[in-house]
Amino acid sequence: MKPPSPELQTLKASFFGALAHPVRIRLLEVLVASGDRSVQELQRTLGIDQPIVSQQLARLRASGIVVATRRGTSTRYAAADPMLGDLLRVAKQILNRQLVGVRAMLRELAVPPDRRTREAKARR
Repeated sequence: MKPPSPELQTLKASFFGALAHPVRIRLLEVLVASGDRSVQELQRTLGIDQPIVSQQLARLRASGIVVATRRGTSTRYAAADPMLGDLLRVAKQILNRQLVGVRAMLRELAVPPDRRTREAKARR
């Protein structure tokens, strides 16, 4: 199998870079879950100041992740591709798997060292 071209890798990095902000992820999650929204609706839903919402939507728009549609005097924003919902779900599944491993290690660390030694010997 031929490896991806450097141009495609750069495009992918740019795409994921556009998602690399917690507010942008939150915006996209709302848009995927509830369809198109205005800046004011997004602001109320997320409890974030309007300039921040507008700034982050502009970044998502510039990357083609979000599209804007004028309706009269209002602009509505929506996810550009329905598969973005799949991407968010897969990311959540990956993170959940990672966190399961971390939780197991934290439980192990919570056991006093002398008890861990006894339990390890008992397993042998």
